[in-house]
Amino acid sequence: MDIIKISLLGVCGVILGFLLKGTKPEYAAFVTMGIGVVILGLAVGKIRYIYEVMEELRESVGFEKSYLSSLVKMLGIAYIGQFSAGICRDAGHQATAGQIELFCRLSIMVLSLPVLMALLETIQKFFV
Repeated sequence: MDIIKISLLGVCGVILGFLLKGTKPEYAAFVTMGIGVVILGLAVGKIRYIYEVMEELRESVGFEKSYLSSLVKMLGIAYIGQFSAGICRDAGHQATAGQIELFCRLSIMVLSLPVLMALLETIQKFFV
């Protein structure tokens, strides 16, 4: 049922932003940001649940906690980057949105390198 609430909130925000864009375009950007922050706040509960499940998985499998924190950081970077780039696009700043997305991709790549190196070391142990 959360998806229905989020969808209705988003559609109402878009309609309100569309109505304001003709008369007060600066307010339309604030409405978009406000709706985005509210949706982000509602998503925190879902992210917390994902983290708890990953923690249980980590305990049962026995991999390092740093890998779990890296995965959660990657998820956060992706979500916040998407949110920020969407706001920039909505305000008409395509180039800035593209730069935010590029920086987020690079940040995720940097965070994933230690995990990749550990995976390669594990694979190498099997063949040596």
